[in-house]
Amino acid sequence: MALPRAATGANATVPAGDDTTIENPKRALWTVLLIVFIDLLGFGVIIPILPFYVRSFGVSDLFIGLLAASYSIAQFVAAPTLGRISDSRGRRPVLMLSLFGATIAWVIFGLAGQIDVLFGTTAAITTLFLARLVAGAMGGNIAAAQAYIADITAPKERAGALGLIGAAFGLGFIFGPAIGGFFASEAVVSTADTLLPDVIPTTPYSLPSFAAAALSLLSLLCAAMFLEEPDRDRSNDTSETLVGQFVSALRNERLRGLVVAFFLLSVAFSGVQVMFIPFAADSYGYTAAQTALLLSYIGVLGVLNQGIIVGKLAKRISPLRIAVIGGTSLALALATLPLAPLASGEFARLNSIAPWFTPELIALLVVLAGLSFGNGLLNVALSTLVSLSSSAERQGTAFGVTQGAGSLGRTIGPPLMAFLYAFVAGWTPFVFGAVLLVPTLIAVIAGTSREQTGLS
Repeated sequence: MALPRAATGANATVPAGDDTTIENPKRALWTVLLIVFIDLLGFGVIIPILPFYVRSFGVSDLFIGLLAASYSIAQFVAAPTLGRISDSRGRRPVLMLSLFGATIAWVIFGLAGQIDVLFGTTAAITTLFLARLVAGAMGGNIAAAQAYIADITAPKERAGALGLIGAAFGLGFIFGPAIGGFFASEAVVSTADTLLPDVIPTTPYSLPSFAAAALSLLSLLCAAMFLEEPDRDRSNDTSETLVGQFVSALRNERLRGLVVAFFLLSVAFSGVQVMFIPFAADSYGYTAAQTALLLSYIGVLGVLNQGIIVGKLAKRISPLRIAVIGGTSLALALATLPLAPLASGEFARLNSIAPWFTPELIALLVVLAGLSFGNGLLNVALSTLVSLSSSAERQGTAFGVTQGAGSLGRTIGPPLMAFLYAFVAGWTPFVFGAVLLVPTLIAVIAGTSREQTGLS
């Protein structure tokens, strides 16, 4: 079934946010942001332990990549489905169900070590994949969260509000790994082993997993207590298949370009994210701890960009122009990233500030700032255009399809960029990522109407 005809052309339905009634919109907004933050905090908790957890079973590092891909594939399937269900059944129940499922998934993830002892390595690895598939499927709730934001905000305020979701993501990735490292520390594991009953496994891998489960449970309780269901028009279509949703979106002239853009951007950026760590190690000789500091630097800038700068820009320029500015900045940053280790000359005198403050590091920090700025602007602009492209009762479906396209891109991007890095040249993932942004922006510009830009 195609998207409603009212969602296209000059007679488009007034976007959500203008006619919804909710008792306390600000509280609802901050509750959704808290849910997203805690959800991503739980995800971030697992990041520092996942490679070591896999290696503890004595299997190939290939399983690290496969587990990451399994999460994205499950999210690709689930995001459109959860988005569509949220259109017909409500945002609140979908968000609560997904948080409950995430809680179960993280508990299962933490029990894989005990499964190994009882039933062997094959069963343990199968348990890890089951947990990651469930967690990925529940991670599709971002479509419902974005649709909720669209429900309770007016079109002119939507870019700033959706930018806050990006900021919540960034905060989750900043604090999550630190919390994971804390619960995996020897002191915490030893203390937990003393205090907790024997039935609860206390290892450097189980405790962070259970911490992630506790965070998801906390998010569920927040949703139950504070999250209201917006009063809005609801879709009556509950039978459209996953393939049908994508076909409908690709046939819709206002959504087609955005689906393509989300896919291409995710291929480019997810692959670059994965390969940045070996690039920093090989080009700069950085350790894991030093690379983690750079990732935190990017995360902090991402919070500032999406939480503050995007909102201010959205009051002055259209979402399309924000997308063009963001895409151009991101492409330039990716193209120049391989050149950062070659920096010298004028910056050399800054070495006197600190021995480690080298021209190469300065160049890298400048490029990473441009990368964070461009990615933040482009992602928020695309999400805003998705919201403006669909009628009020189909917001969840529209966000679900575009988020699903992004998940598919995140499945393809890392292995593709890893292949280029390992078998072609170290600079190729970044330059190829920059090249992919050209058709990304073309797709957005070609498919964006005057109504979507806010210029009509």
